[in-house]
Amino acid sequence: MDESAPEIAKMSFEDALRALEEVVRKLEGGDVPLDDSISLYERGEELRKHCQARLDSAQARIEKIVQKADGTVTGTAPFDSPDD
Repeated sequence: MDESAPEIAKMSFEDALRALEEVVRKLEGGDVPLDDSISLYERGEELRKHCQARLDSAQARIEKIVQKADGTVTGTAPFDSPDD
């Protein structure tokens, strides 16, 4: 495993996703020794958790703009709230 890889917690979502895709590619290739496969799987799981946490955080912040008929903004509502 590459010891110079950035600490997962400091990775952006995009970097973590690319790293996760690389782990999956290596594991699917089947050319990795068993011990390395286990280490890769563990890293992949940590990357997956990091990506999921970043997605959950982004979803919690997404809000839609609620407008009156004349187009003026009346406030915000959670992204997943039903339309009025």
